[in-house]
Amino acid sequence: MIVKVCGLKEMNNINQLNEIDIDLMGFIFYDKSSRFIEHDINTSHITKKKVGVFVNESMGYIKKKIKKYNLNYVQLHGYETPKFSEKLMNYCKVIKAFRISENFDFDSTNQYTDCCDLFLFDTFSKNFGGSGKKFDWRILKGFNKKKFLLSGGIDINCVDEINNIKNENEFLLGIDINSKFEISPGLKDIKKVNMFLKKLNK
Repeated sequence: MIVKVCGLKEMNNINQLNEIDIDLMGFIFYDKSSRFIEHDINTSHITKKKVGVFVNESMGYIKKKIKKYNLNYVQLHGYETPKFSEKLMNYCKVIKAFRISENFDFDSTNQYTDCCDLFLFDTFSKNFGGSGKKFDWRILKGFNKKKFLLSGGIDINCVDEINNIKNENEFLLGIDINSKFEISPGLKDIKKVNMFLKKLNK
C-alpha cells in the first residue's frame, strides 16, 4: 500500500523521512496552513515522489512550483474545476482531493474521473485539510470509480480498519498521514511513523 507523509517543511526531518520506507512526500503551498512552505527548501536529492499541495491557486503559480521542486504530483485540494485539473495533467500527475462530510455526494466526483490520476478523500474542514479528524470510512466500501488515497485523522490505531477497507475495495491504493504523526506542525515523529509502517506491513 502506498504511504504518503504530508505537511513537511523541516529539512532535517525531510532527510530522515527520505531514508525510510514511504512512497510520497507532501509539501503544502497554501499560505493559510501551519505547514506552509514559507522559505525555499532543497529537495533535489529527495528520492521519494514529491507532491505539491495547492488550494485554489493559479495555473502559473503551480507550474512554477512544479519546475522549481521537480514535483511528481500536484494535489488539488480546493474548488479547482475539471478543466483546470485536466490542463495540469500536461505538466504533472494530478491528485484531486475531495473533502468528505456527512452529506457528501460521491456523484460529484464523476466529472473528475478522467481529469486526474488519483483521487484523495479527506475529512471536510474549513481549513482544507489537516483537521486530524476521521470521516465515516465505511462509505468508501463500494467506491469503484477511481483509485484513491485515504486521508484524515489516520493514526497508528487505524491499521486494522485500513486493511479491512483494502481487503474489501481494491480501489484503495494508499494512505496519507499527517497531523497524528507530528511533534509540531510540519515536524514528523520518525519513530512513530516507523512504528506505523511496521504495523501496516505485517
